[in-house]
Amino acid sequence: MIITIVVVALVAIWVIGVYNGLIKLKNRVDEAWSDIDVQLKRRYDLIPNLINTVKGYASHEKELFEKVTAARTAAMGADTPAQREQAENMLSGTLKSLFAVSENYPDLKANQNFLELQRELTDTEDKIQASRRFYNGNVRDFNIKIETFPTNIFAGMLNFAKREFFAADEAERENVKVQF
Repeated sequence: MIITIVVVALVAIWVIGVYNGLIKLKNRVDEAWSDIDVQLKRRYDLIPNLINTVKGYASHEKELFEKVTAARTAAMGADTPAQREQAENMLSGTLKSLFAVSENYPDLKANQNFLELQRELTDTEDKIQASRRFYNGNVRDFNIKIETFPTNIFAGMLNFAKREFFAADEAERENVKVQF
């Protein structure tokens, strides 16, 4: 009788430990996703200022401004990680186009506001990349935990599901073409 009680108590303690470990990892993934959101919000706030600065110099680039604005709106409205990933990759592409257009305007490239916004946006992009790596690391740990035996049995019973990684767009994986 005592042995049965001890075995049941040990199993209960182990299940509680597994559950608490899963909750801890789930919360880390959620925190990492929140870090990405914070940096993306910072980026969204910088983009209108950047567009307004560039508009003053490149008023005939209306189509590009509309694409950047549409990409920003789509990214802000994305709900799932997959939608967010796709929208963010589209936004990154339009921002690259915006900076490429700025190369045609020497006065713009020398403008202090533009240079500061460009520096801020570059800093934000670096922070977004760091946040994505942090998120992916936490997703990796969480997914490993819920897929390994015997935790996978309890993870399934407790409705813990795998999370998706934040991946690069196919266009971002292509080699950069440098031409002189």
